[in-house]
Amino acid sequence: MPQHTARPSRRAVTRAAAASGLAALFGATAAEGRARAATRLGPRTFDVSVSSPALGRSAPVRLILPSDFDARPTRSYPVLYLLHGAHDDYTSWTRETDIEAFTEGRDLIVVMPDAGPTGIPTAWRGGPDYETFQLQEVPALLARDYRASGVRAVAGVSTGGYGAMAHAARHPGTFTAAASYSGILDTTAPGVPALLDAIVARENLAPHSLWGSPLLNALTWRDFNPRARAAGLRGTPLYVSSGSGVVGGIGDWLPEALESTLWPSAHAFTDLLGLLGIAATTHYYAGGGHSWTYWKREFTASWPMLAGALGVPE
Repeated sequence: MPQHTARPSRRAVTRAAAASGLAALFGATAAEGRARAATRLGPRTFDVSVSSPALGRSAPVRLILPSDFDARPTRSYPVLYLLHGAHDDYTSWTRETDIEAFTEGRDLIVVMPDAGPTGIPTAWRGGPDYETFQLQEVPALLARDYRASGVRAVAGVSTGGYGAMAHAARHPGTFTAAASYSGILDTTAPGVPALLDAIVARENLAPHSLWGSPLLNALTWRDFNPRARAAGLRGTPLYVSSGSGVVGGIGDWLPEALESTLWPSAHAFTDLLGLLGIAATTHYYAGGGHSWTYWKREFTASWPMLAGALGVPE
């Protein structure tokens, strides 16, 4: 779904790497949420393979550790979760942004968990449960092996923006802040079920394997809809951004058309927040495509809110 630059193939996550203070990771058994192997990618960045009962397989998670992680072995750290979009993977944030350099010197852990090829981090109908993976198994791993505190914020692009708001709405109090950049925020808005079906179909997954039929399984669709669960966001700092796409765009047809499809959905979501008296920072801009060009800018704009919620310097 996102339009992005060419990228290398997904990294293997089965090679163990030695790192001071991380010895507990290596050679670990395949217990619930247990890291089985880690690959050091840089001084602070690791890919970790997590044995996940919720997914029925091992799944990758990319971590960026604080600069002083090894030097302060008794300190715990807040966590920023960054969620990827459709037809992409957990490497996207480090591939498309400068998140490693941006967080240098800031006392936080950045975690980028796998959400599958569609990037929809939810409990699939009769399939993998990415919601449990991201909200229970990964946090358990971080607390056990990386001294993560209970302070968490979440942000995501596209279907990851859906995940950020759905997670925060369905599990009030789990996150101290949530941000969505071009997210799918009303899954039952006109045209959106068809868009979700297209995302699923592009990955050669069975029709209705997400939440079932939008008509026959309407209650399930509602249960996983951020707009329908918006009351759960009360008291959580929120940032929502979206572009108008084709209207006011520059003629970059495909990414602008995708952005246009989600514009009404985002407005329906934030309009309801307003009716409920739930505060949110919104940035609706003319034109704009469904791409990292805009999402990088929006992450920077939302950072003061995220930093405040995490208790780290802007």
